Amino acid sequence: MSFQDLIPVVNKLQDIVINTNLTDLDLPLLTVIGSQSAGKSSVLENIVGKDFLPRGVGIVTRRPLVLQLINIDEDDSLIYKNSNGSSVNHEDLYNSSNEGLTLEDHLKNTITNNNNNNNNNHTPLNEWGEFLHIPNKRFYNFADIRKEIENETARIAGKNKGISRLPINLKVYSPKVLNLTLVDLPGLTKIPIGDQPTDIERQIKNLILEYIAKPNSIILAVSPANVDLVNSESLKLARQVDPLGKRTIGILSKIDLMDHGTNALDILTGKVYPLKLGFIGTVNRSQQDISVNKSLEDSLQAEEDFFHNHPAYRSIANRCGTKFLAKTLNHTLMNHIRERLPDIKAKLNTLMGQTEQELASYGDLDSVSKENRGILILQLMTKFATNFINSIEGNSMEISTKELCGGARIYYIYNEVFGQSLLTINPTSNLSINDIRTAIRNSTGPRPSLFVPELAFDLLVKPQIQLLEGPSKRCVELVYEELMKICHNCGSAELSRYPKLQTKLIEVISDLLRERLGPATKYVESLIEIHRAYINTNHPNFVGAASAMASVVEERKQKVKNSSKNHDKKILENGSAKHHSHGSNNTKSDSKNEVEIEIQRNSDDSKDTIPAIHSSSAAQAQNDTNQDSFLNFFFGKDDQSQQFAQGQTEQDATSAVPFPSSELSFNSPSNNIQSKITQQMEQLNIETDQQFQQLSEREQLECELILKLIVSYFGIIREMIQDQVPKSVMCLLVNYTKETVQNRLVSKLYKEDLFDELLLEDETISAERQRCQNLLDTYRQASEIISEVV
Repeated sequence: MSFQDLIPVVNKLQDIVINTNLTDLDLPLLTVIGSQSAGKSSVLENIVGKDFLPRGVGIVTRRPLVLQLINIDEDDSLIYKNSNGSSVNHEDLYNSSNEGLTLEDHLKNTITNNNNNNNNNHTPLNEWGEFLHIPNKRFYNFADIRKEIENETARIAGKNKGISRLPINLKVYSPKVLNLTLVDLPGLTKIPIGDQPTDIERQIKNLILEYIAKPNSIILAVSPANVDLVNSESLKLARQVDPLGKRTIGILSKIDLMDHGTNALDILTGKVYPLKLGFIGTVNRSQQDISVNKSLEDSLQAEEDFFHNHPAYRSIANRCGTKFLAKTLNHTLMNHIRERLPDIKAKLNTLMGQTEQELASYGDLDSVSKENRGILILQLMTKFATNFINSIEGNSMEISTKELCGGARIYYIYNEVFGQSLLTINPTSNLSINDIRTAIRNSTGPRPSLFVPELAFDLLVKPQIQLLEGPSKRCVELVYEELMKICHNCGSAELSRYPKLQTKLIEVISDLLRERLGPATKYVESLIEIHRAYINTNHPNFVGAASAMASVVEERKQKVKNSSKNHDKKILENGSAKHHSHGSNNTKSDSKNEVEIEIQRNSDDSKDTIPAIHSSSAAQAQNDTNQDSFLNFFFGKDDQSQQFAQGQTEQDATSAVPFPSSELSFNSPSNNIQSKITQQMEQLNIETDQQFQQLSEREQLECELILKLIVSYFGIIREMIQDQVPKSVMCLLVNYTKETVQNRLVSKLYKEDLFDELLLEDETISAERQRCQNLLDTYRQASEIISEVV
């Protein structure tokens, strides 16, 4: 293929790009930009040699015009045949008014032409235009081309002054033009006029930048010579995308309108604004020339005479004017195409590879036959079930790195969500001191009790165990929701082709999960009911009555000691203050006596507060003996029972020791539960001090004892529930579903009468496959066109 055929090749590619709306293929183009009334239209018409562009006030070019100039020979075969191979009847084309005539009028004109022109001896017309949106229709009258541009612009962009990005594609065939491909863009404007949008300037700039920012675009920046070059909007925009001026050609229009005594010689020679491709000066037709219908041939001759006769431009006349501009653009575009075609070829190969991969992802339409339908459905079922199981076990190849999912999420529910919700339950939050005292009194009947009744403990602890049911059932629900989420995310690209099958697969597993939700929830409820049915006070971790009472007594002793210490410290501080104020030995002696008196007084107050425990300092010295006798009195124990209580006390000694605070985990549940119990009891003591002050000494001890027993037993049950509920959910819901999912899918869906329905392809997938196939065919066609050159 010759060097001159490069531009027609790109024109063919341009047709493909416009027809298929390809945005990934950047083709070499000459992009014409300039302000309104800068002379863009006149420059283009001079290049074409025809008056065909719309003119008027304001924005006339409101859609990009892709103008392809195609040079043909005087007797080219295209003159006689359309692109589709049909013959052209030139007799119908001499009179432009023939368009829209009836058949009778058309016959009359044909007969008249035959009579007046000596047996139909006409020269065929060899200049015409074709629009891509009107295929196989030629416009031999260029005034009709102007009208069609105006009509097509109004059809898409409206009749106001708005703009549109959708281009108009026009081909001009003529022996008088050079092969060129240009894009005429809307003129830059500053102020909206009439119905124009308020942001019309921004819209036009964005549209222009969309074209000229492409690396394969050669920018033709048109600037009027009668306006200072520093105010040129076209050069300003060109510099934004081409700061080095490597692909910008400056066109200086209206040189003949410059003030007398001035010239643009420095600009044209590159001394003012250097551009690699230089500046070219042109002379535009004046409005008077257009009004008197001065021919373009005469205008081009006048332009040539102007440069040859002007004293300033005479020396560079051969590098000015429309003819030189057309030749320069033709040569520049061909060189640019030759440089960029290998890159375009490589880009096409990449696009073809990507499109082939996308097409393969939609599957082969002919791969499903009546014989292999059952095998295909079984394969898809197995893959779906495998993905479901792998997501739970953490073996999936598509594991998310953004959030917990699948089996990891279930583990998180067990250990964090469920565990923390159990820890937040205060076992005595809904029990007041009055409730406990009432329960104790109701358990004794008509007679006063000698010891705390066990029935009161049972009555009070059972409702507290019931508090564990809510978090346990919520744990089952959360695991169920996560399994449902896994089920909906187990699809694949291959399965997405068959939305009916995918929907049915999800429905079957969803039904299975709902079927198992009931038994799992019921079993968790039974666990709570089982623990409420029998209160096992012989549990090895239960604090026991004796140990609990001993702990109560020890805490009361500690309170008294702390109170005495605080009081003594206060008295000592007062004594120290007196010492500093008097400053004598006698005063020190008096202060010492006062401290001793205050200590003695505080000791007497303590004896009055708890006479049964602290009767004297001697009673405090014999604490163990008094403690045993007090427990003996409080629980009504005999000697044998006392020995058992002492043994129980020794056995549960470790239970009464506070444990360090830490979060609940399966590694050390007992320690952490005991720590939690200690924290809750400290909080409880603070909240119930005021209520205790209203009770008698015996009632206070009874209530404290019951509270300690409830907290201890609740902690044991909480620990067991935290261990048993996850095991139950795994057994009855998670593992059961994993083991039966494959069989359930086969039994429900592997039926021959369902095959046609299940393998009904999604319409969207079919449309995407067809789009992909068409795109691939387009890329291959473009690659074949380029292969003719490269």
